[in-house]
Amino acid sequence: MQEKYNVTGMSCAACSSRVEKAVSALPGMKECSVNLLKNSMVVNYDDQTLTGADIIQAVEKAGYGASLQTGGQKKASSATAQSASAIAAKKEYESMKRRVIWSFVFTVPLFYLSMGHMMGWPLPDIFLGTENSMIYAFTLFLLLIPVVLINFKYYRVGFKTLIHRSPNMDSLIALGSGASLAYGIYALYKISFGLGHGDIAMVHQFSHDLYFEGAGTILTLITLGKFFEARAKGRTSDAINKLLNLAPKTATVIRDGVESTIPVEELEKGDILIVKAGESIPVDGILMEGSASIDESAITGESIPVDKQAGDKVIGATVNKSGYFKMQATKVGDETALAQIIRLVDEATSSKAPIAKLADKVAGVFVPIVITIAIVSAVVWMILGASFEFALTIAVSVLVVSCPCALGLATPTAIMVGTGRGATNGILIKSAEALETAHSIQTVVMDKTGTITQGKPMVTDIVCEPKVSEARLLQVAASLEKLSEHPLGHAIVEEAENHQIAYLAVQNFQQIPGQGIKGTIDGVEYLAGNQKMMDAFSIHDPALEQLQDKMASDGKTPLYFAEGGRLLGMIAVADVVKPTSRQAVKELQAMGIEVVMLTGDHKKTAEAIRRQVGVDRVIAEVLPQDKEEEIRRIQENGKKTAMVGDGINDAPALARADVGIAIGAGTDIAMESADIVLMKNDLLDVAGAIELSKATIRNIKENLFWAFFYNAICIPVAAGCFYTAFGLKMNPMVAALAMSFSSVFVVSNALRLRFFKPKHGSAAASDNTATDTKPFTVTHTTIAEHVSSEEPSTREALPQEDCCQNKTKQNSGGITMKKQLSVEGMMCQNCVKHVKKALEAIEGATDVVVSLEDKTATVCVPESVTDEMLTAAVTEEGYEVTGVQTIA
Repeated sequence: MQEKYNVTGMSCAACSSRVEKAVSALPGMKECSVNLLKNSMVVNYDDQTLTGADIIQAVEKAGYGASLQTGGQKKASSATAQSASAIAAKKEYESMKRRVIWSFVFTVPLFYLSMGHMMGWPLPDIFLGTENSMIYAFTLFLLLIPVVLINFKYYRVGFKTLIHRSPNMDSLIALGSGASLAYGIYALYKISFGLGHGDIAMVHQFSHDLYFEGAGTILTLITLGKFFEARAKGRTSDAINKLLNLAPKTATVIRDGVESTIPVEELEKGDILIVKAGESIPVDGILMEGSASIDESAITGESIPVDKQAGDKVIGATVNKSGYFKMQATKVGDETALAQIIRLVDEATSSKAPIAKLADKVAGVFVPIVITIAIVSAVVWMILGASFEFALTIAVSVLVVSCPCALGLATPTAIMVGTGRGATNGILIKSAEALETAHSIQTVVMDKTGTITQGKPMVTDIVCEPKVSEARLLQVAASLEKLSEHPLGHAIVEEAENHQIAYLAVQNFQQIPGQGIKGTIDGVEYLAGNQKMMDAFSIHDPALEQLQDKMASDGKTPLYFAEGGRLLGMIAVADVVKPTSRQAVKELQAMGIEVVMLTGDHKKTAEAIRRQVGVDRVIAEVLPQDKEEEIRRIQENGKKTAMVGDGINDAPALARADVGIAIGAGTDIAMESADIVLMKNDLLDVAGAIELSKATIRNIKENLFWAFFYNAICIPVAAGCFYTAFGLKMNPMVAALAMSFSSVFVVSNALRLRFFKPKHGSAAASDNTATDTKPFTVTHTTIAEHVSSEEPSTREALPQEDCCQNKTKQNSGGITMKKQLSVEGMMCQNCVKHVKKALEAIEGATDVVVSLEDKTATVCVPESVTDEMLTAAVTEEGYEVTGVQTIA
């Protein structure tokens, strides 16, 4: 029997290990997995031998709390359970926030008052002088009491785990701060005794031996680190909540001949549903009547919409882009593909073992050793004839100087600075675990659509029949496709708009399901569609078949256009590779990392992309659960794996991977499921994130080395090992100062990460203008030329008369020059339009062509227009001109 429990009271890896160990020891327990980040536990046990009450009792006996997560099979109850989890995480975060604020409210005056005597800071007269020692000491004690009460959880959990012989970081905190508090109270009594008996020397001595500020500082600084951890925990359930909200809440159903709208939860298998254009499909089913173009990118990752006809399967949560159809529900509730994705995300997140911090690993050994040293030191000195105060001072000094303030700050401070530096470079790291794990990544798995590629169709080739101009072909194609709702048609329309081509009036427009569209222009019938459509209308060309295979092998989708039964040409559309994808793959491989491409697309398309970007291997035609299985398979081979994706279909794989990396331009769900988000939408930042992780881990190790080295030096001194020979010993005040110094050193070392600059990544690449990455460019040629040439010539514009031949053509009585500008900062077609508009606004400028791929702008201008004028026009639009040259 498998069940999931909420576990409370865990604060570190030692806690989760303790709970897992206690539950795993129960008879009949088959498997137990505790997730520290989600404060949850998944168990698989024999219900004939064991009960839920036994499991809860075992957790409570280990010093923690447990409760069974409620939730049935219905989607509504699942959503309620996830919502409750999110609310609990938010409450924990708000609680930690209040604890931090109020701890500082009392610790700051406590520290100022206690250190004011030594530092010469201005203090009220009431706190100065031996006669006011009790007022001074009691005020410090009163300031410490709220800090102790606010953070009493450390004492409760720390001493409980100590009693159960499983000490953790809380045990170290409780012992260190508790020793300072206990000795301070002892000093209060000595001051009172001294004042009552006129022993001014005793009063003076113990006025400087209070150490209340040590206890307060320890608790407050550690709580600050816990606050940052709680902030990361608050985001863990958002991904599943957004997945639950992805599917439509209602569905249009036909029952007993009556059409009505009902909640999706009330749907049953066999129901007949109606889905209109623009609506999401409620559940999985079979298309019964009508046709549609379905955007399945949310589930399959396929960027090109799929045409569906009667008998085809449709998937819930996908979108009907065009068409009207009736469908029969075959899978509802938890059986749908979306529900399975939700389950995979939840399971992967729950089973991901938390990374045990090095400080937590050594706590079980470090604490008993420190306690033993403190007790043995006190006993030995008393045996040697020392006073009780001397022996107690030695014991407290050992405990205070060993307090894990530096040990506790070593990891969170470095991670805090590292994540801040990552954000500066556009790398959003959502958890400490991700930053720690990324340095050991051996395999990076990348999704294709929207990650390696742009994620939307773009025109790549324009191929014409002889005597047909490219301008004419694009004009006809755009005029027809403008009336279509198909995304492939939108790509052609966008290409035409980029070249400012006018549309023609189309009559008798008609869509032919599974083939294409047709219409009449100036009384002539025009066709636009796939090869099936050309065959259906008996339009043949000797090169058509060869051209079809060539396009498919390059991962392109060809659309054919015909006029009056005669072929005009072909326009190919594809999801093109991003400019930096190839360079990103090369940099990861240079770091010794294997790069794998994982996609739901066809094998031919995937292989074409593989050749372009150079990944080590490719796995195509995979569903979301297959992606998650691939990640699992790589992990089972002992490799640390990172998954890079942008879609909803990537969510299970992102959650399963050791580190999930989402592209910033991707869906909110992918970003929530991931551990790292690349805000610049640049794959180069994957290498930058791994490099940042390595720098942070190196810094953490330096901090931990100092923390332990400091203890190795200071503990023998505090124990009085050198007192007999050299008169050298450490009183608790000096021990507290030494402890504070170690913390300052650790924090200062962590702050060095602020100067980190990645050698790889988009930030580094921006300094290098040279690049060997170039995506598809629009190719213009005839069908015969395209088939016969393996390397067809490429141009970035439609054919037109070159007004700038040899720089000497006369234009209105003057010489016209052809200039090419190198432009940085263009990221999309909107940027292209801005640059083009700026150059066209220059008086006399003609034939402006802007290439996003090559980052260039070509323009013909009168001789009177200077390079500075061109540069200024582009710069005013917010883009950088890195060079201007005259083209012969």
